[in-house]
Amino acid sequence: MAAAAAPVSGGCNNNLTAGFVAVELPEGNFVVQSPYDVPEDQRYTYDAATGVRTFRVYADDKPFNTITATNPRTEVRITGHDYSSGVWQFEADGYVPRGTSGASVMQIHNEDAGVHATTMMLHVYNGTLRYYSGAAVEERVWGRWFRLNVVHDVGASTVAVYVDGRRRFTTGVAPSASHYFKFGVYMQHHDVSAVMESRWRNVTVYTKPY
Repeated sequence: MAAAAAPVSGGCNNNLTAGFVAVELPEGNFVVQSPYDVPEDQRYTYDAATGVRTFRVYADDKPFNTITATNPRTEVRITGHDYSSGVWQFEADGYVPRGTSGASVMQIHNEDAGVHATTMMLHVYNGTLRYYSGAAVEERVWGRWFRLNVVHDVGASTVAVYVDGRRRFTTGVAPSASHYFKFGVYMQHHDVSAVMESRWRNVTVYTKPY
């Protein structure tokens, strides 16, 4: 969990990926986790023509496997690019339909066996994008496409979140041995809508070489 967190109203930066290098992301690196008892295509679709990935989950869905007792989710876990050092960036265009609430839409997961399995999560509650269920990152995200950039500096133990090119949030985060990116919808614990959905396109992962 964060050592410190603060909403930020930064200036617009349209060159957030300067100095970064995009990693290769073939379709095999997009591993879907969805309720185990329904066909994947009932919860997740990828339109190759538009590049839009649509995620849907219902509040009464089952977990993604029969072992875990976690809440229902339909998410992509980006594989092949777990990282333990350096500076990494997730970039994508996101869309959250009106009505979706109580869902994580993007997260940095970690392999820490301790209390917290995530380095950072972005939740949507009643139209506001929040850091977990706390600080507001961006208001009025329902019903519009927005550009999301999340920059994780592992050595400095910081995460910065940009929406539409503006730095909206920074936080200190706990270190972990390894990290990876996830996005989609993952039901949380309050203000939950019956149906949760998000859409994503232009998903890119960058790293900054030494």
